[in-house]
Amino acid sequence: MFREEKDFLGSLKIPADSYYGIHTARALKNFPLSGYKVPKELITAYALVKKACAIANTRLGYIEEKIGNAIIKACDEILEGKFQEEFIVDALQGGAGTSTNMNINEVIANRANEILGYKKGQYYPVHPLEHVNLHQSTNDTYPTALKIAALFMLEDLSEAIARLQGVLQEKEKEFAFILKIGRTELQEAVPLTLGREFSGFAEAISRDRWRVWKCKERIRVLNIGGTAIGTGLTAPRDYVFFVIEVLRELTGLNISRAENPVGVTAFADDMVEVVGILDAYASNLFKISNDLRLMNLLKEVRLKPVQPGSSIMPGKVNPVVLEATMQVALKVKANSYIVRECASSSTFQIVEFMPLIAFSFLESLRLLLNVTTVLKEHLTKLKADKEFCKKYFEESFSIITALLPLIGYEKAVEIVQEMKTKEVKNIKEFLQQKFGNKILKLLSPESLNSLGYDEYELEELRNDNNS
Repeated sequence: MFREEKDFLGSLKIPADSYYGIHTARALKNFPLSGYKVPKELITAYALVKKACAIANTRLGYIEEKIGNAIIKACDEILEGKFQEEFIVDALQGGAGTSTNMNINEVIANRANEILGYKKGQYYPVHPLEHVNLHQSTNDTYPTALKIAALFMLEDLSEAIARLQGVLQEKEKEFAFILKIGRTELQEAVPLTLGREFSGFAEAISRDRWRVWKCKERIRVLNIGGTAIGTGLTAPRDYVFFVIEVLRELTGLNISRAENPVGVTAFADDMVEVVGILDAYASNLFKISNDLRLMNLLKEVRLKPVQPGSSIMPGKVNPVVLEATMQVALKVKANSYIVRECASSSTFQIVEFMPLIAFSFLESLRLLLNVTTVLKEHLTKLKADKEFCKKYFEESFSIITALLPLIGYEKAVEIVQEMKTKEVKNIKEFLQQKFGNKILKLLSPESLNSLGYDEYELEELRNDNNS
């Protein structure tokens, strides 16, 4: 069963039971591109925007109360998760998001008419443009909806990062006294504790948590009410100032109206800045995951097995969660590049590639939120292998570096050459025999974790060594 709808290009047959209409159907035909749908988070945020606009227009008397109430109820149903199957346009679309805006306008209008006892497709008494889209444009509603969706997701991501930071700090304490050898350039370096290494992980993630929390400030300024190019053309002044207040109340977010909506409409540099913050977090996730992969290879840490690692090699287990995290990080970094290019390619008074910005931006937020939660759970099960850490520590020539303040560089080089000539295996034991138990203090977790050495304690060791 079909119904016929018309626009200035002609007419199309629409499935009779569909809530979308002719504008959506044209977009479906024009953009059979990716198979990706508009992110659900964007649809939800868009419903909030349309609800705010309907409330503002109704309270100010621009829409009849019964029509405004029907639109508001239809928006509420979308916010409850209904009609998701009606949002069918491809995420990658021309027109700066007009297809998505019209898809939402049509669904809301048809549902509102149904609520009022009228049939879908007649657009009476509620019209998708005359009522649902009144005093609006794609160019102010779409970026507004995108920023609202992003603000909610940034709050969730910040909380998830805090939980990951907490797990890393727990491991820092748990591994505080496990001595190990550090590594630079993939070679043995000076010693430290495993706990101190995890403190570096935790500190990096804490910076990410702060940056993600603070970057919400960059996208809290909205151009809603600016209509097509930010000048507010076709929108009454009282609506322009009132709609942002309604939207702030509905979302509970600290959002504000742009003082210069023209600039906010024509540029997306604020979103470029935020995806740069996400790029930084992705970079840290990649490094930490790769470090843990290598530490697992060296058997300094033990990852919890989560699935068999091979279809041909019995018993093989791979660091799959860390590998997945690294792949997510790469995707987020690629999305950051896409957003930057889309923003810089915008022309004059519009960001015409806003749909790709939205898809990439929200995908990155969703991926990071999911992978942060997965990684946090995985790392709670991570264990240290004290014996392997001890073995690497005691057999490394590099631990003599801790003795440099006591014996000097040249003397240390002589001792290293001596140990290599004698093919010494347990370096710690050899140094202990050569200098006595006093050197154990320099090789203790407390000494290796301290910021610099205590001159008075070192002088005592020098005196003991000279005697």
